Amino acid sequence: MEPTDEEVVQAASDAAEGRVFEAYSHSEVRDLDVTVTFDEGVLEVDVYLNVDDEDAERVAEEAVRAAESAVDDLFE
Repeated sequence: MEPTDEEVVQAASDAAEGRVFEAYSHSEVRDLDVTVTFDEGVLEVDVYLNVDDEDAERVAEEAVRAAESAVDDLFE
């Protein structure tokens, strides 16, 4: 049985946030916005991360990849 669109969005969002909070404590994160859409089989993930760290862009990119991987796992 295929996952619902809602399940896909939730899994992607949870995975992205999880990756960010593996790297940073909640108190370090000034702002985090994870936007996930899943429409007609197309997943779009955008992560905005505001922390005082030079690796923030890398962590945001890893969060996007974690979201994509979580969705891939749902369809396996």
